[in-house]
Amino acid sequence: MAQILNKALTNIYDFLLKHHESKLAFKKELLIIKTDEFNAKKMKKIEKVELKYKHQLSKLETHAGVESEYLKEKISEKVQEVEDKVYWKKRIINQKIKRAKDEKKKEKLQADLSSLEQSKTNKIAEIKDKFLNVNPSDQDINSYEEQKAVLEKEKESKVKEIAKTYEDKIKELNTKTEEAVKNHEEKIKKYSDVLSNIEESLREQADTVILEKDIALSLRNLSMHFGGLKAVDDLSFDVKKGEIFGLIGPNGAGKTTVFNCITRFYKPTSGEMYFNNANKKTIHLNDVKVHNIIKQGIVRTFQNVELVWELNILDNLLVAAHSAYRSNFFGHSVHSRLTKREEVIFTKRAMKILEDLDLKSYTYAFPIGLPYGVLKKVELARTLMSNPKLIILDEPAAGLNDAETKDLAKFIRKIKDEYEVTIFLVEHDMGLVMSICDTVCAISFGKKLEMGTPKQVQNSKVVQEAYLGGD
Repeated sequence: MAQILNKALTNIYDFLLKHHESKLAFKKELLIIKTDEFNAKKMKKIEKVELKYKHQLSKLETHAGVESEYLKEKISEKVQEVEDKVYWKKRIINQKIKRAKDEKKKEKLQADLSSLEQSKTNKIAEIKDKFLNVNPSDQDINSYEEQKAVLEKEKESKVKEIAKTYEDKIKELNTKTEEAVKNHEEKIKKYSDVLSNIEESLREQADTVILEKDIALSLRNLSMHFGGLKAVDDLSFDVKKGEIFGLIGPNGAGKTTVFNCITRFYKPTSGEMYFNNANKKTIHLNDVKVHNIIKQGIVRTFQNVELVWELNILDNLLVAAHSAYRSNFFGHSVHSRLTKREEVIFTKRAMKILEDLDLKSYTYAFPIGLPYGVLKKVELARTLMSNPKLIILDEPAAGLNDAETKDLAKFIRKIKDEYEVTIFLVEHDMGLVMSICDTVCAISFGKKLEMGTPKQVQNSKVVQEAYLGGD
């Protein structure tokens, strides 16, 4: 009875922990977004004030004969409008001249061209006269200097007022966010301590498995049979947190079947699978439904590229964030405030991921027609959208050339370090496996042959025989 109660309590506290961690992350990301919004509004209002000041000052500059940059821009705009109109009229007349057969008609059209050119010159001169007084009086110049000082003072006062208003708003926002963050952090610590105490009591019970904190994934006597075929046969190994773990073996060794068991696409014939989730709680993966695997912090890619071809690259990443949304179906239906905020947050996250993986230039491109190496990196980018703790890569280098494989290896290492995730991959490219993996496990016909560092596995005679055949 005590065991059942403790397991129920772990589920409750695990839910509360996830809830507060989600809200904590949301508050922090929202602070950045709101601060950016306030700064953008501040700059927009300041620009409006400065433009109004320039416009008011330009009237005084015209009378005083001062050719400021603002006046030059206005004169240039007006002159360009005249030149554009004349250009199209001249083009029509030139076409008529080419088609005209009568010499008199040609002469008349040529005269029209000259007249049009003269008209353009006159209009440009009028524009310059209108915006610039060539002979300003001393009174106009003195008035300009006096009014300029007054307007400059008014502008500075308004700019300072706007800046202070938004600085106060940002300060108030920071204070509220700090209070909320502190509150969530206290609750997270409280629930973490409770969970640790419950797990300690569960650890003492013989039938309860609690993984060590440095273990991310543990497979124990895993078997998967398809009729008389043993695809996976009594396989056991541990994947440590923060490492790149490689699973290798000849074709048909059962590597992808192992992945399918972990992600619950297959129900194992026998054996146990355990995972330390984001809340450091040991989850018995055998009991988790396939659609809830991602909520535990496990994501995967497939051997073939599985993108939504009708969506651009950014939208393909946003689709992967669906499990991390806090807003519900109703919120999405009415496009609630929370939904809008989350959309902004996940868009910013997607843009950062694309930038980190050198994919920013493909943000609004569609997958069809893009290089295969780019599509593979997009799949890798998409796995990061749900803040995973374990990323499972099924033959990520399949179909890539040497340069693309080298590039992929660089980014796998980068996301492991920067996003603090554990990488578990199946790969046939031994160059990739040996260059990036911390630990390698070799299997054949579903059985473990060797496990250790890449060099140890590479030098193993058992592994060499499985790949190359015995004597």
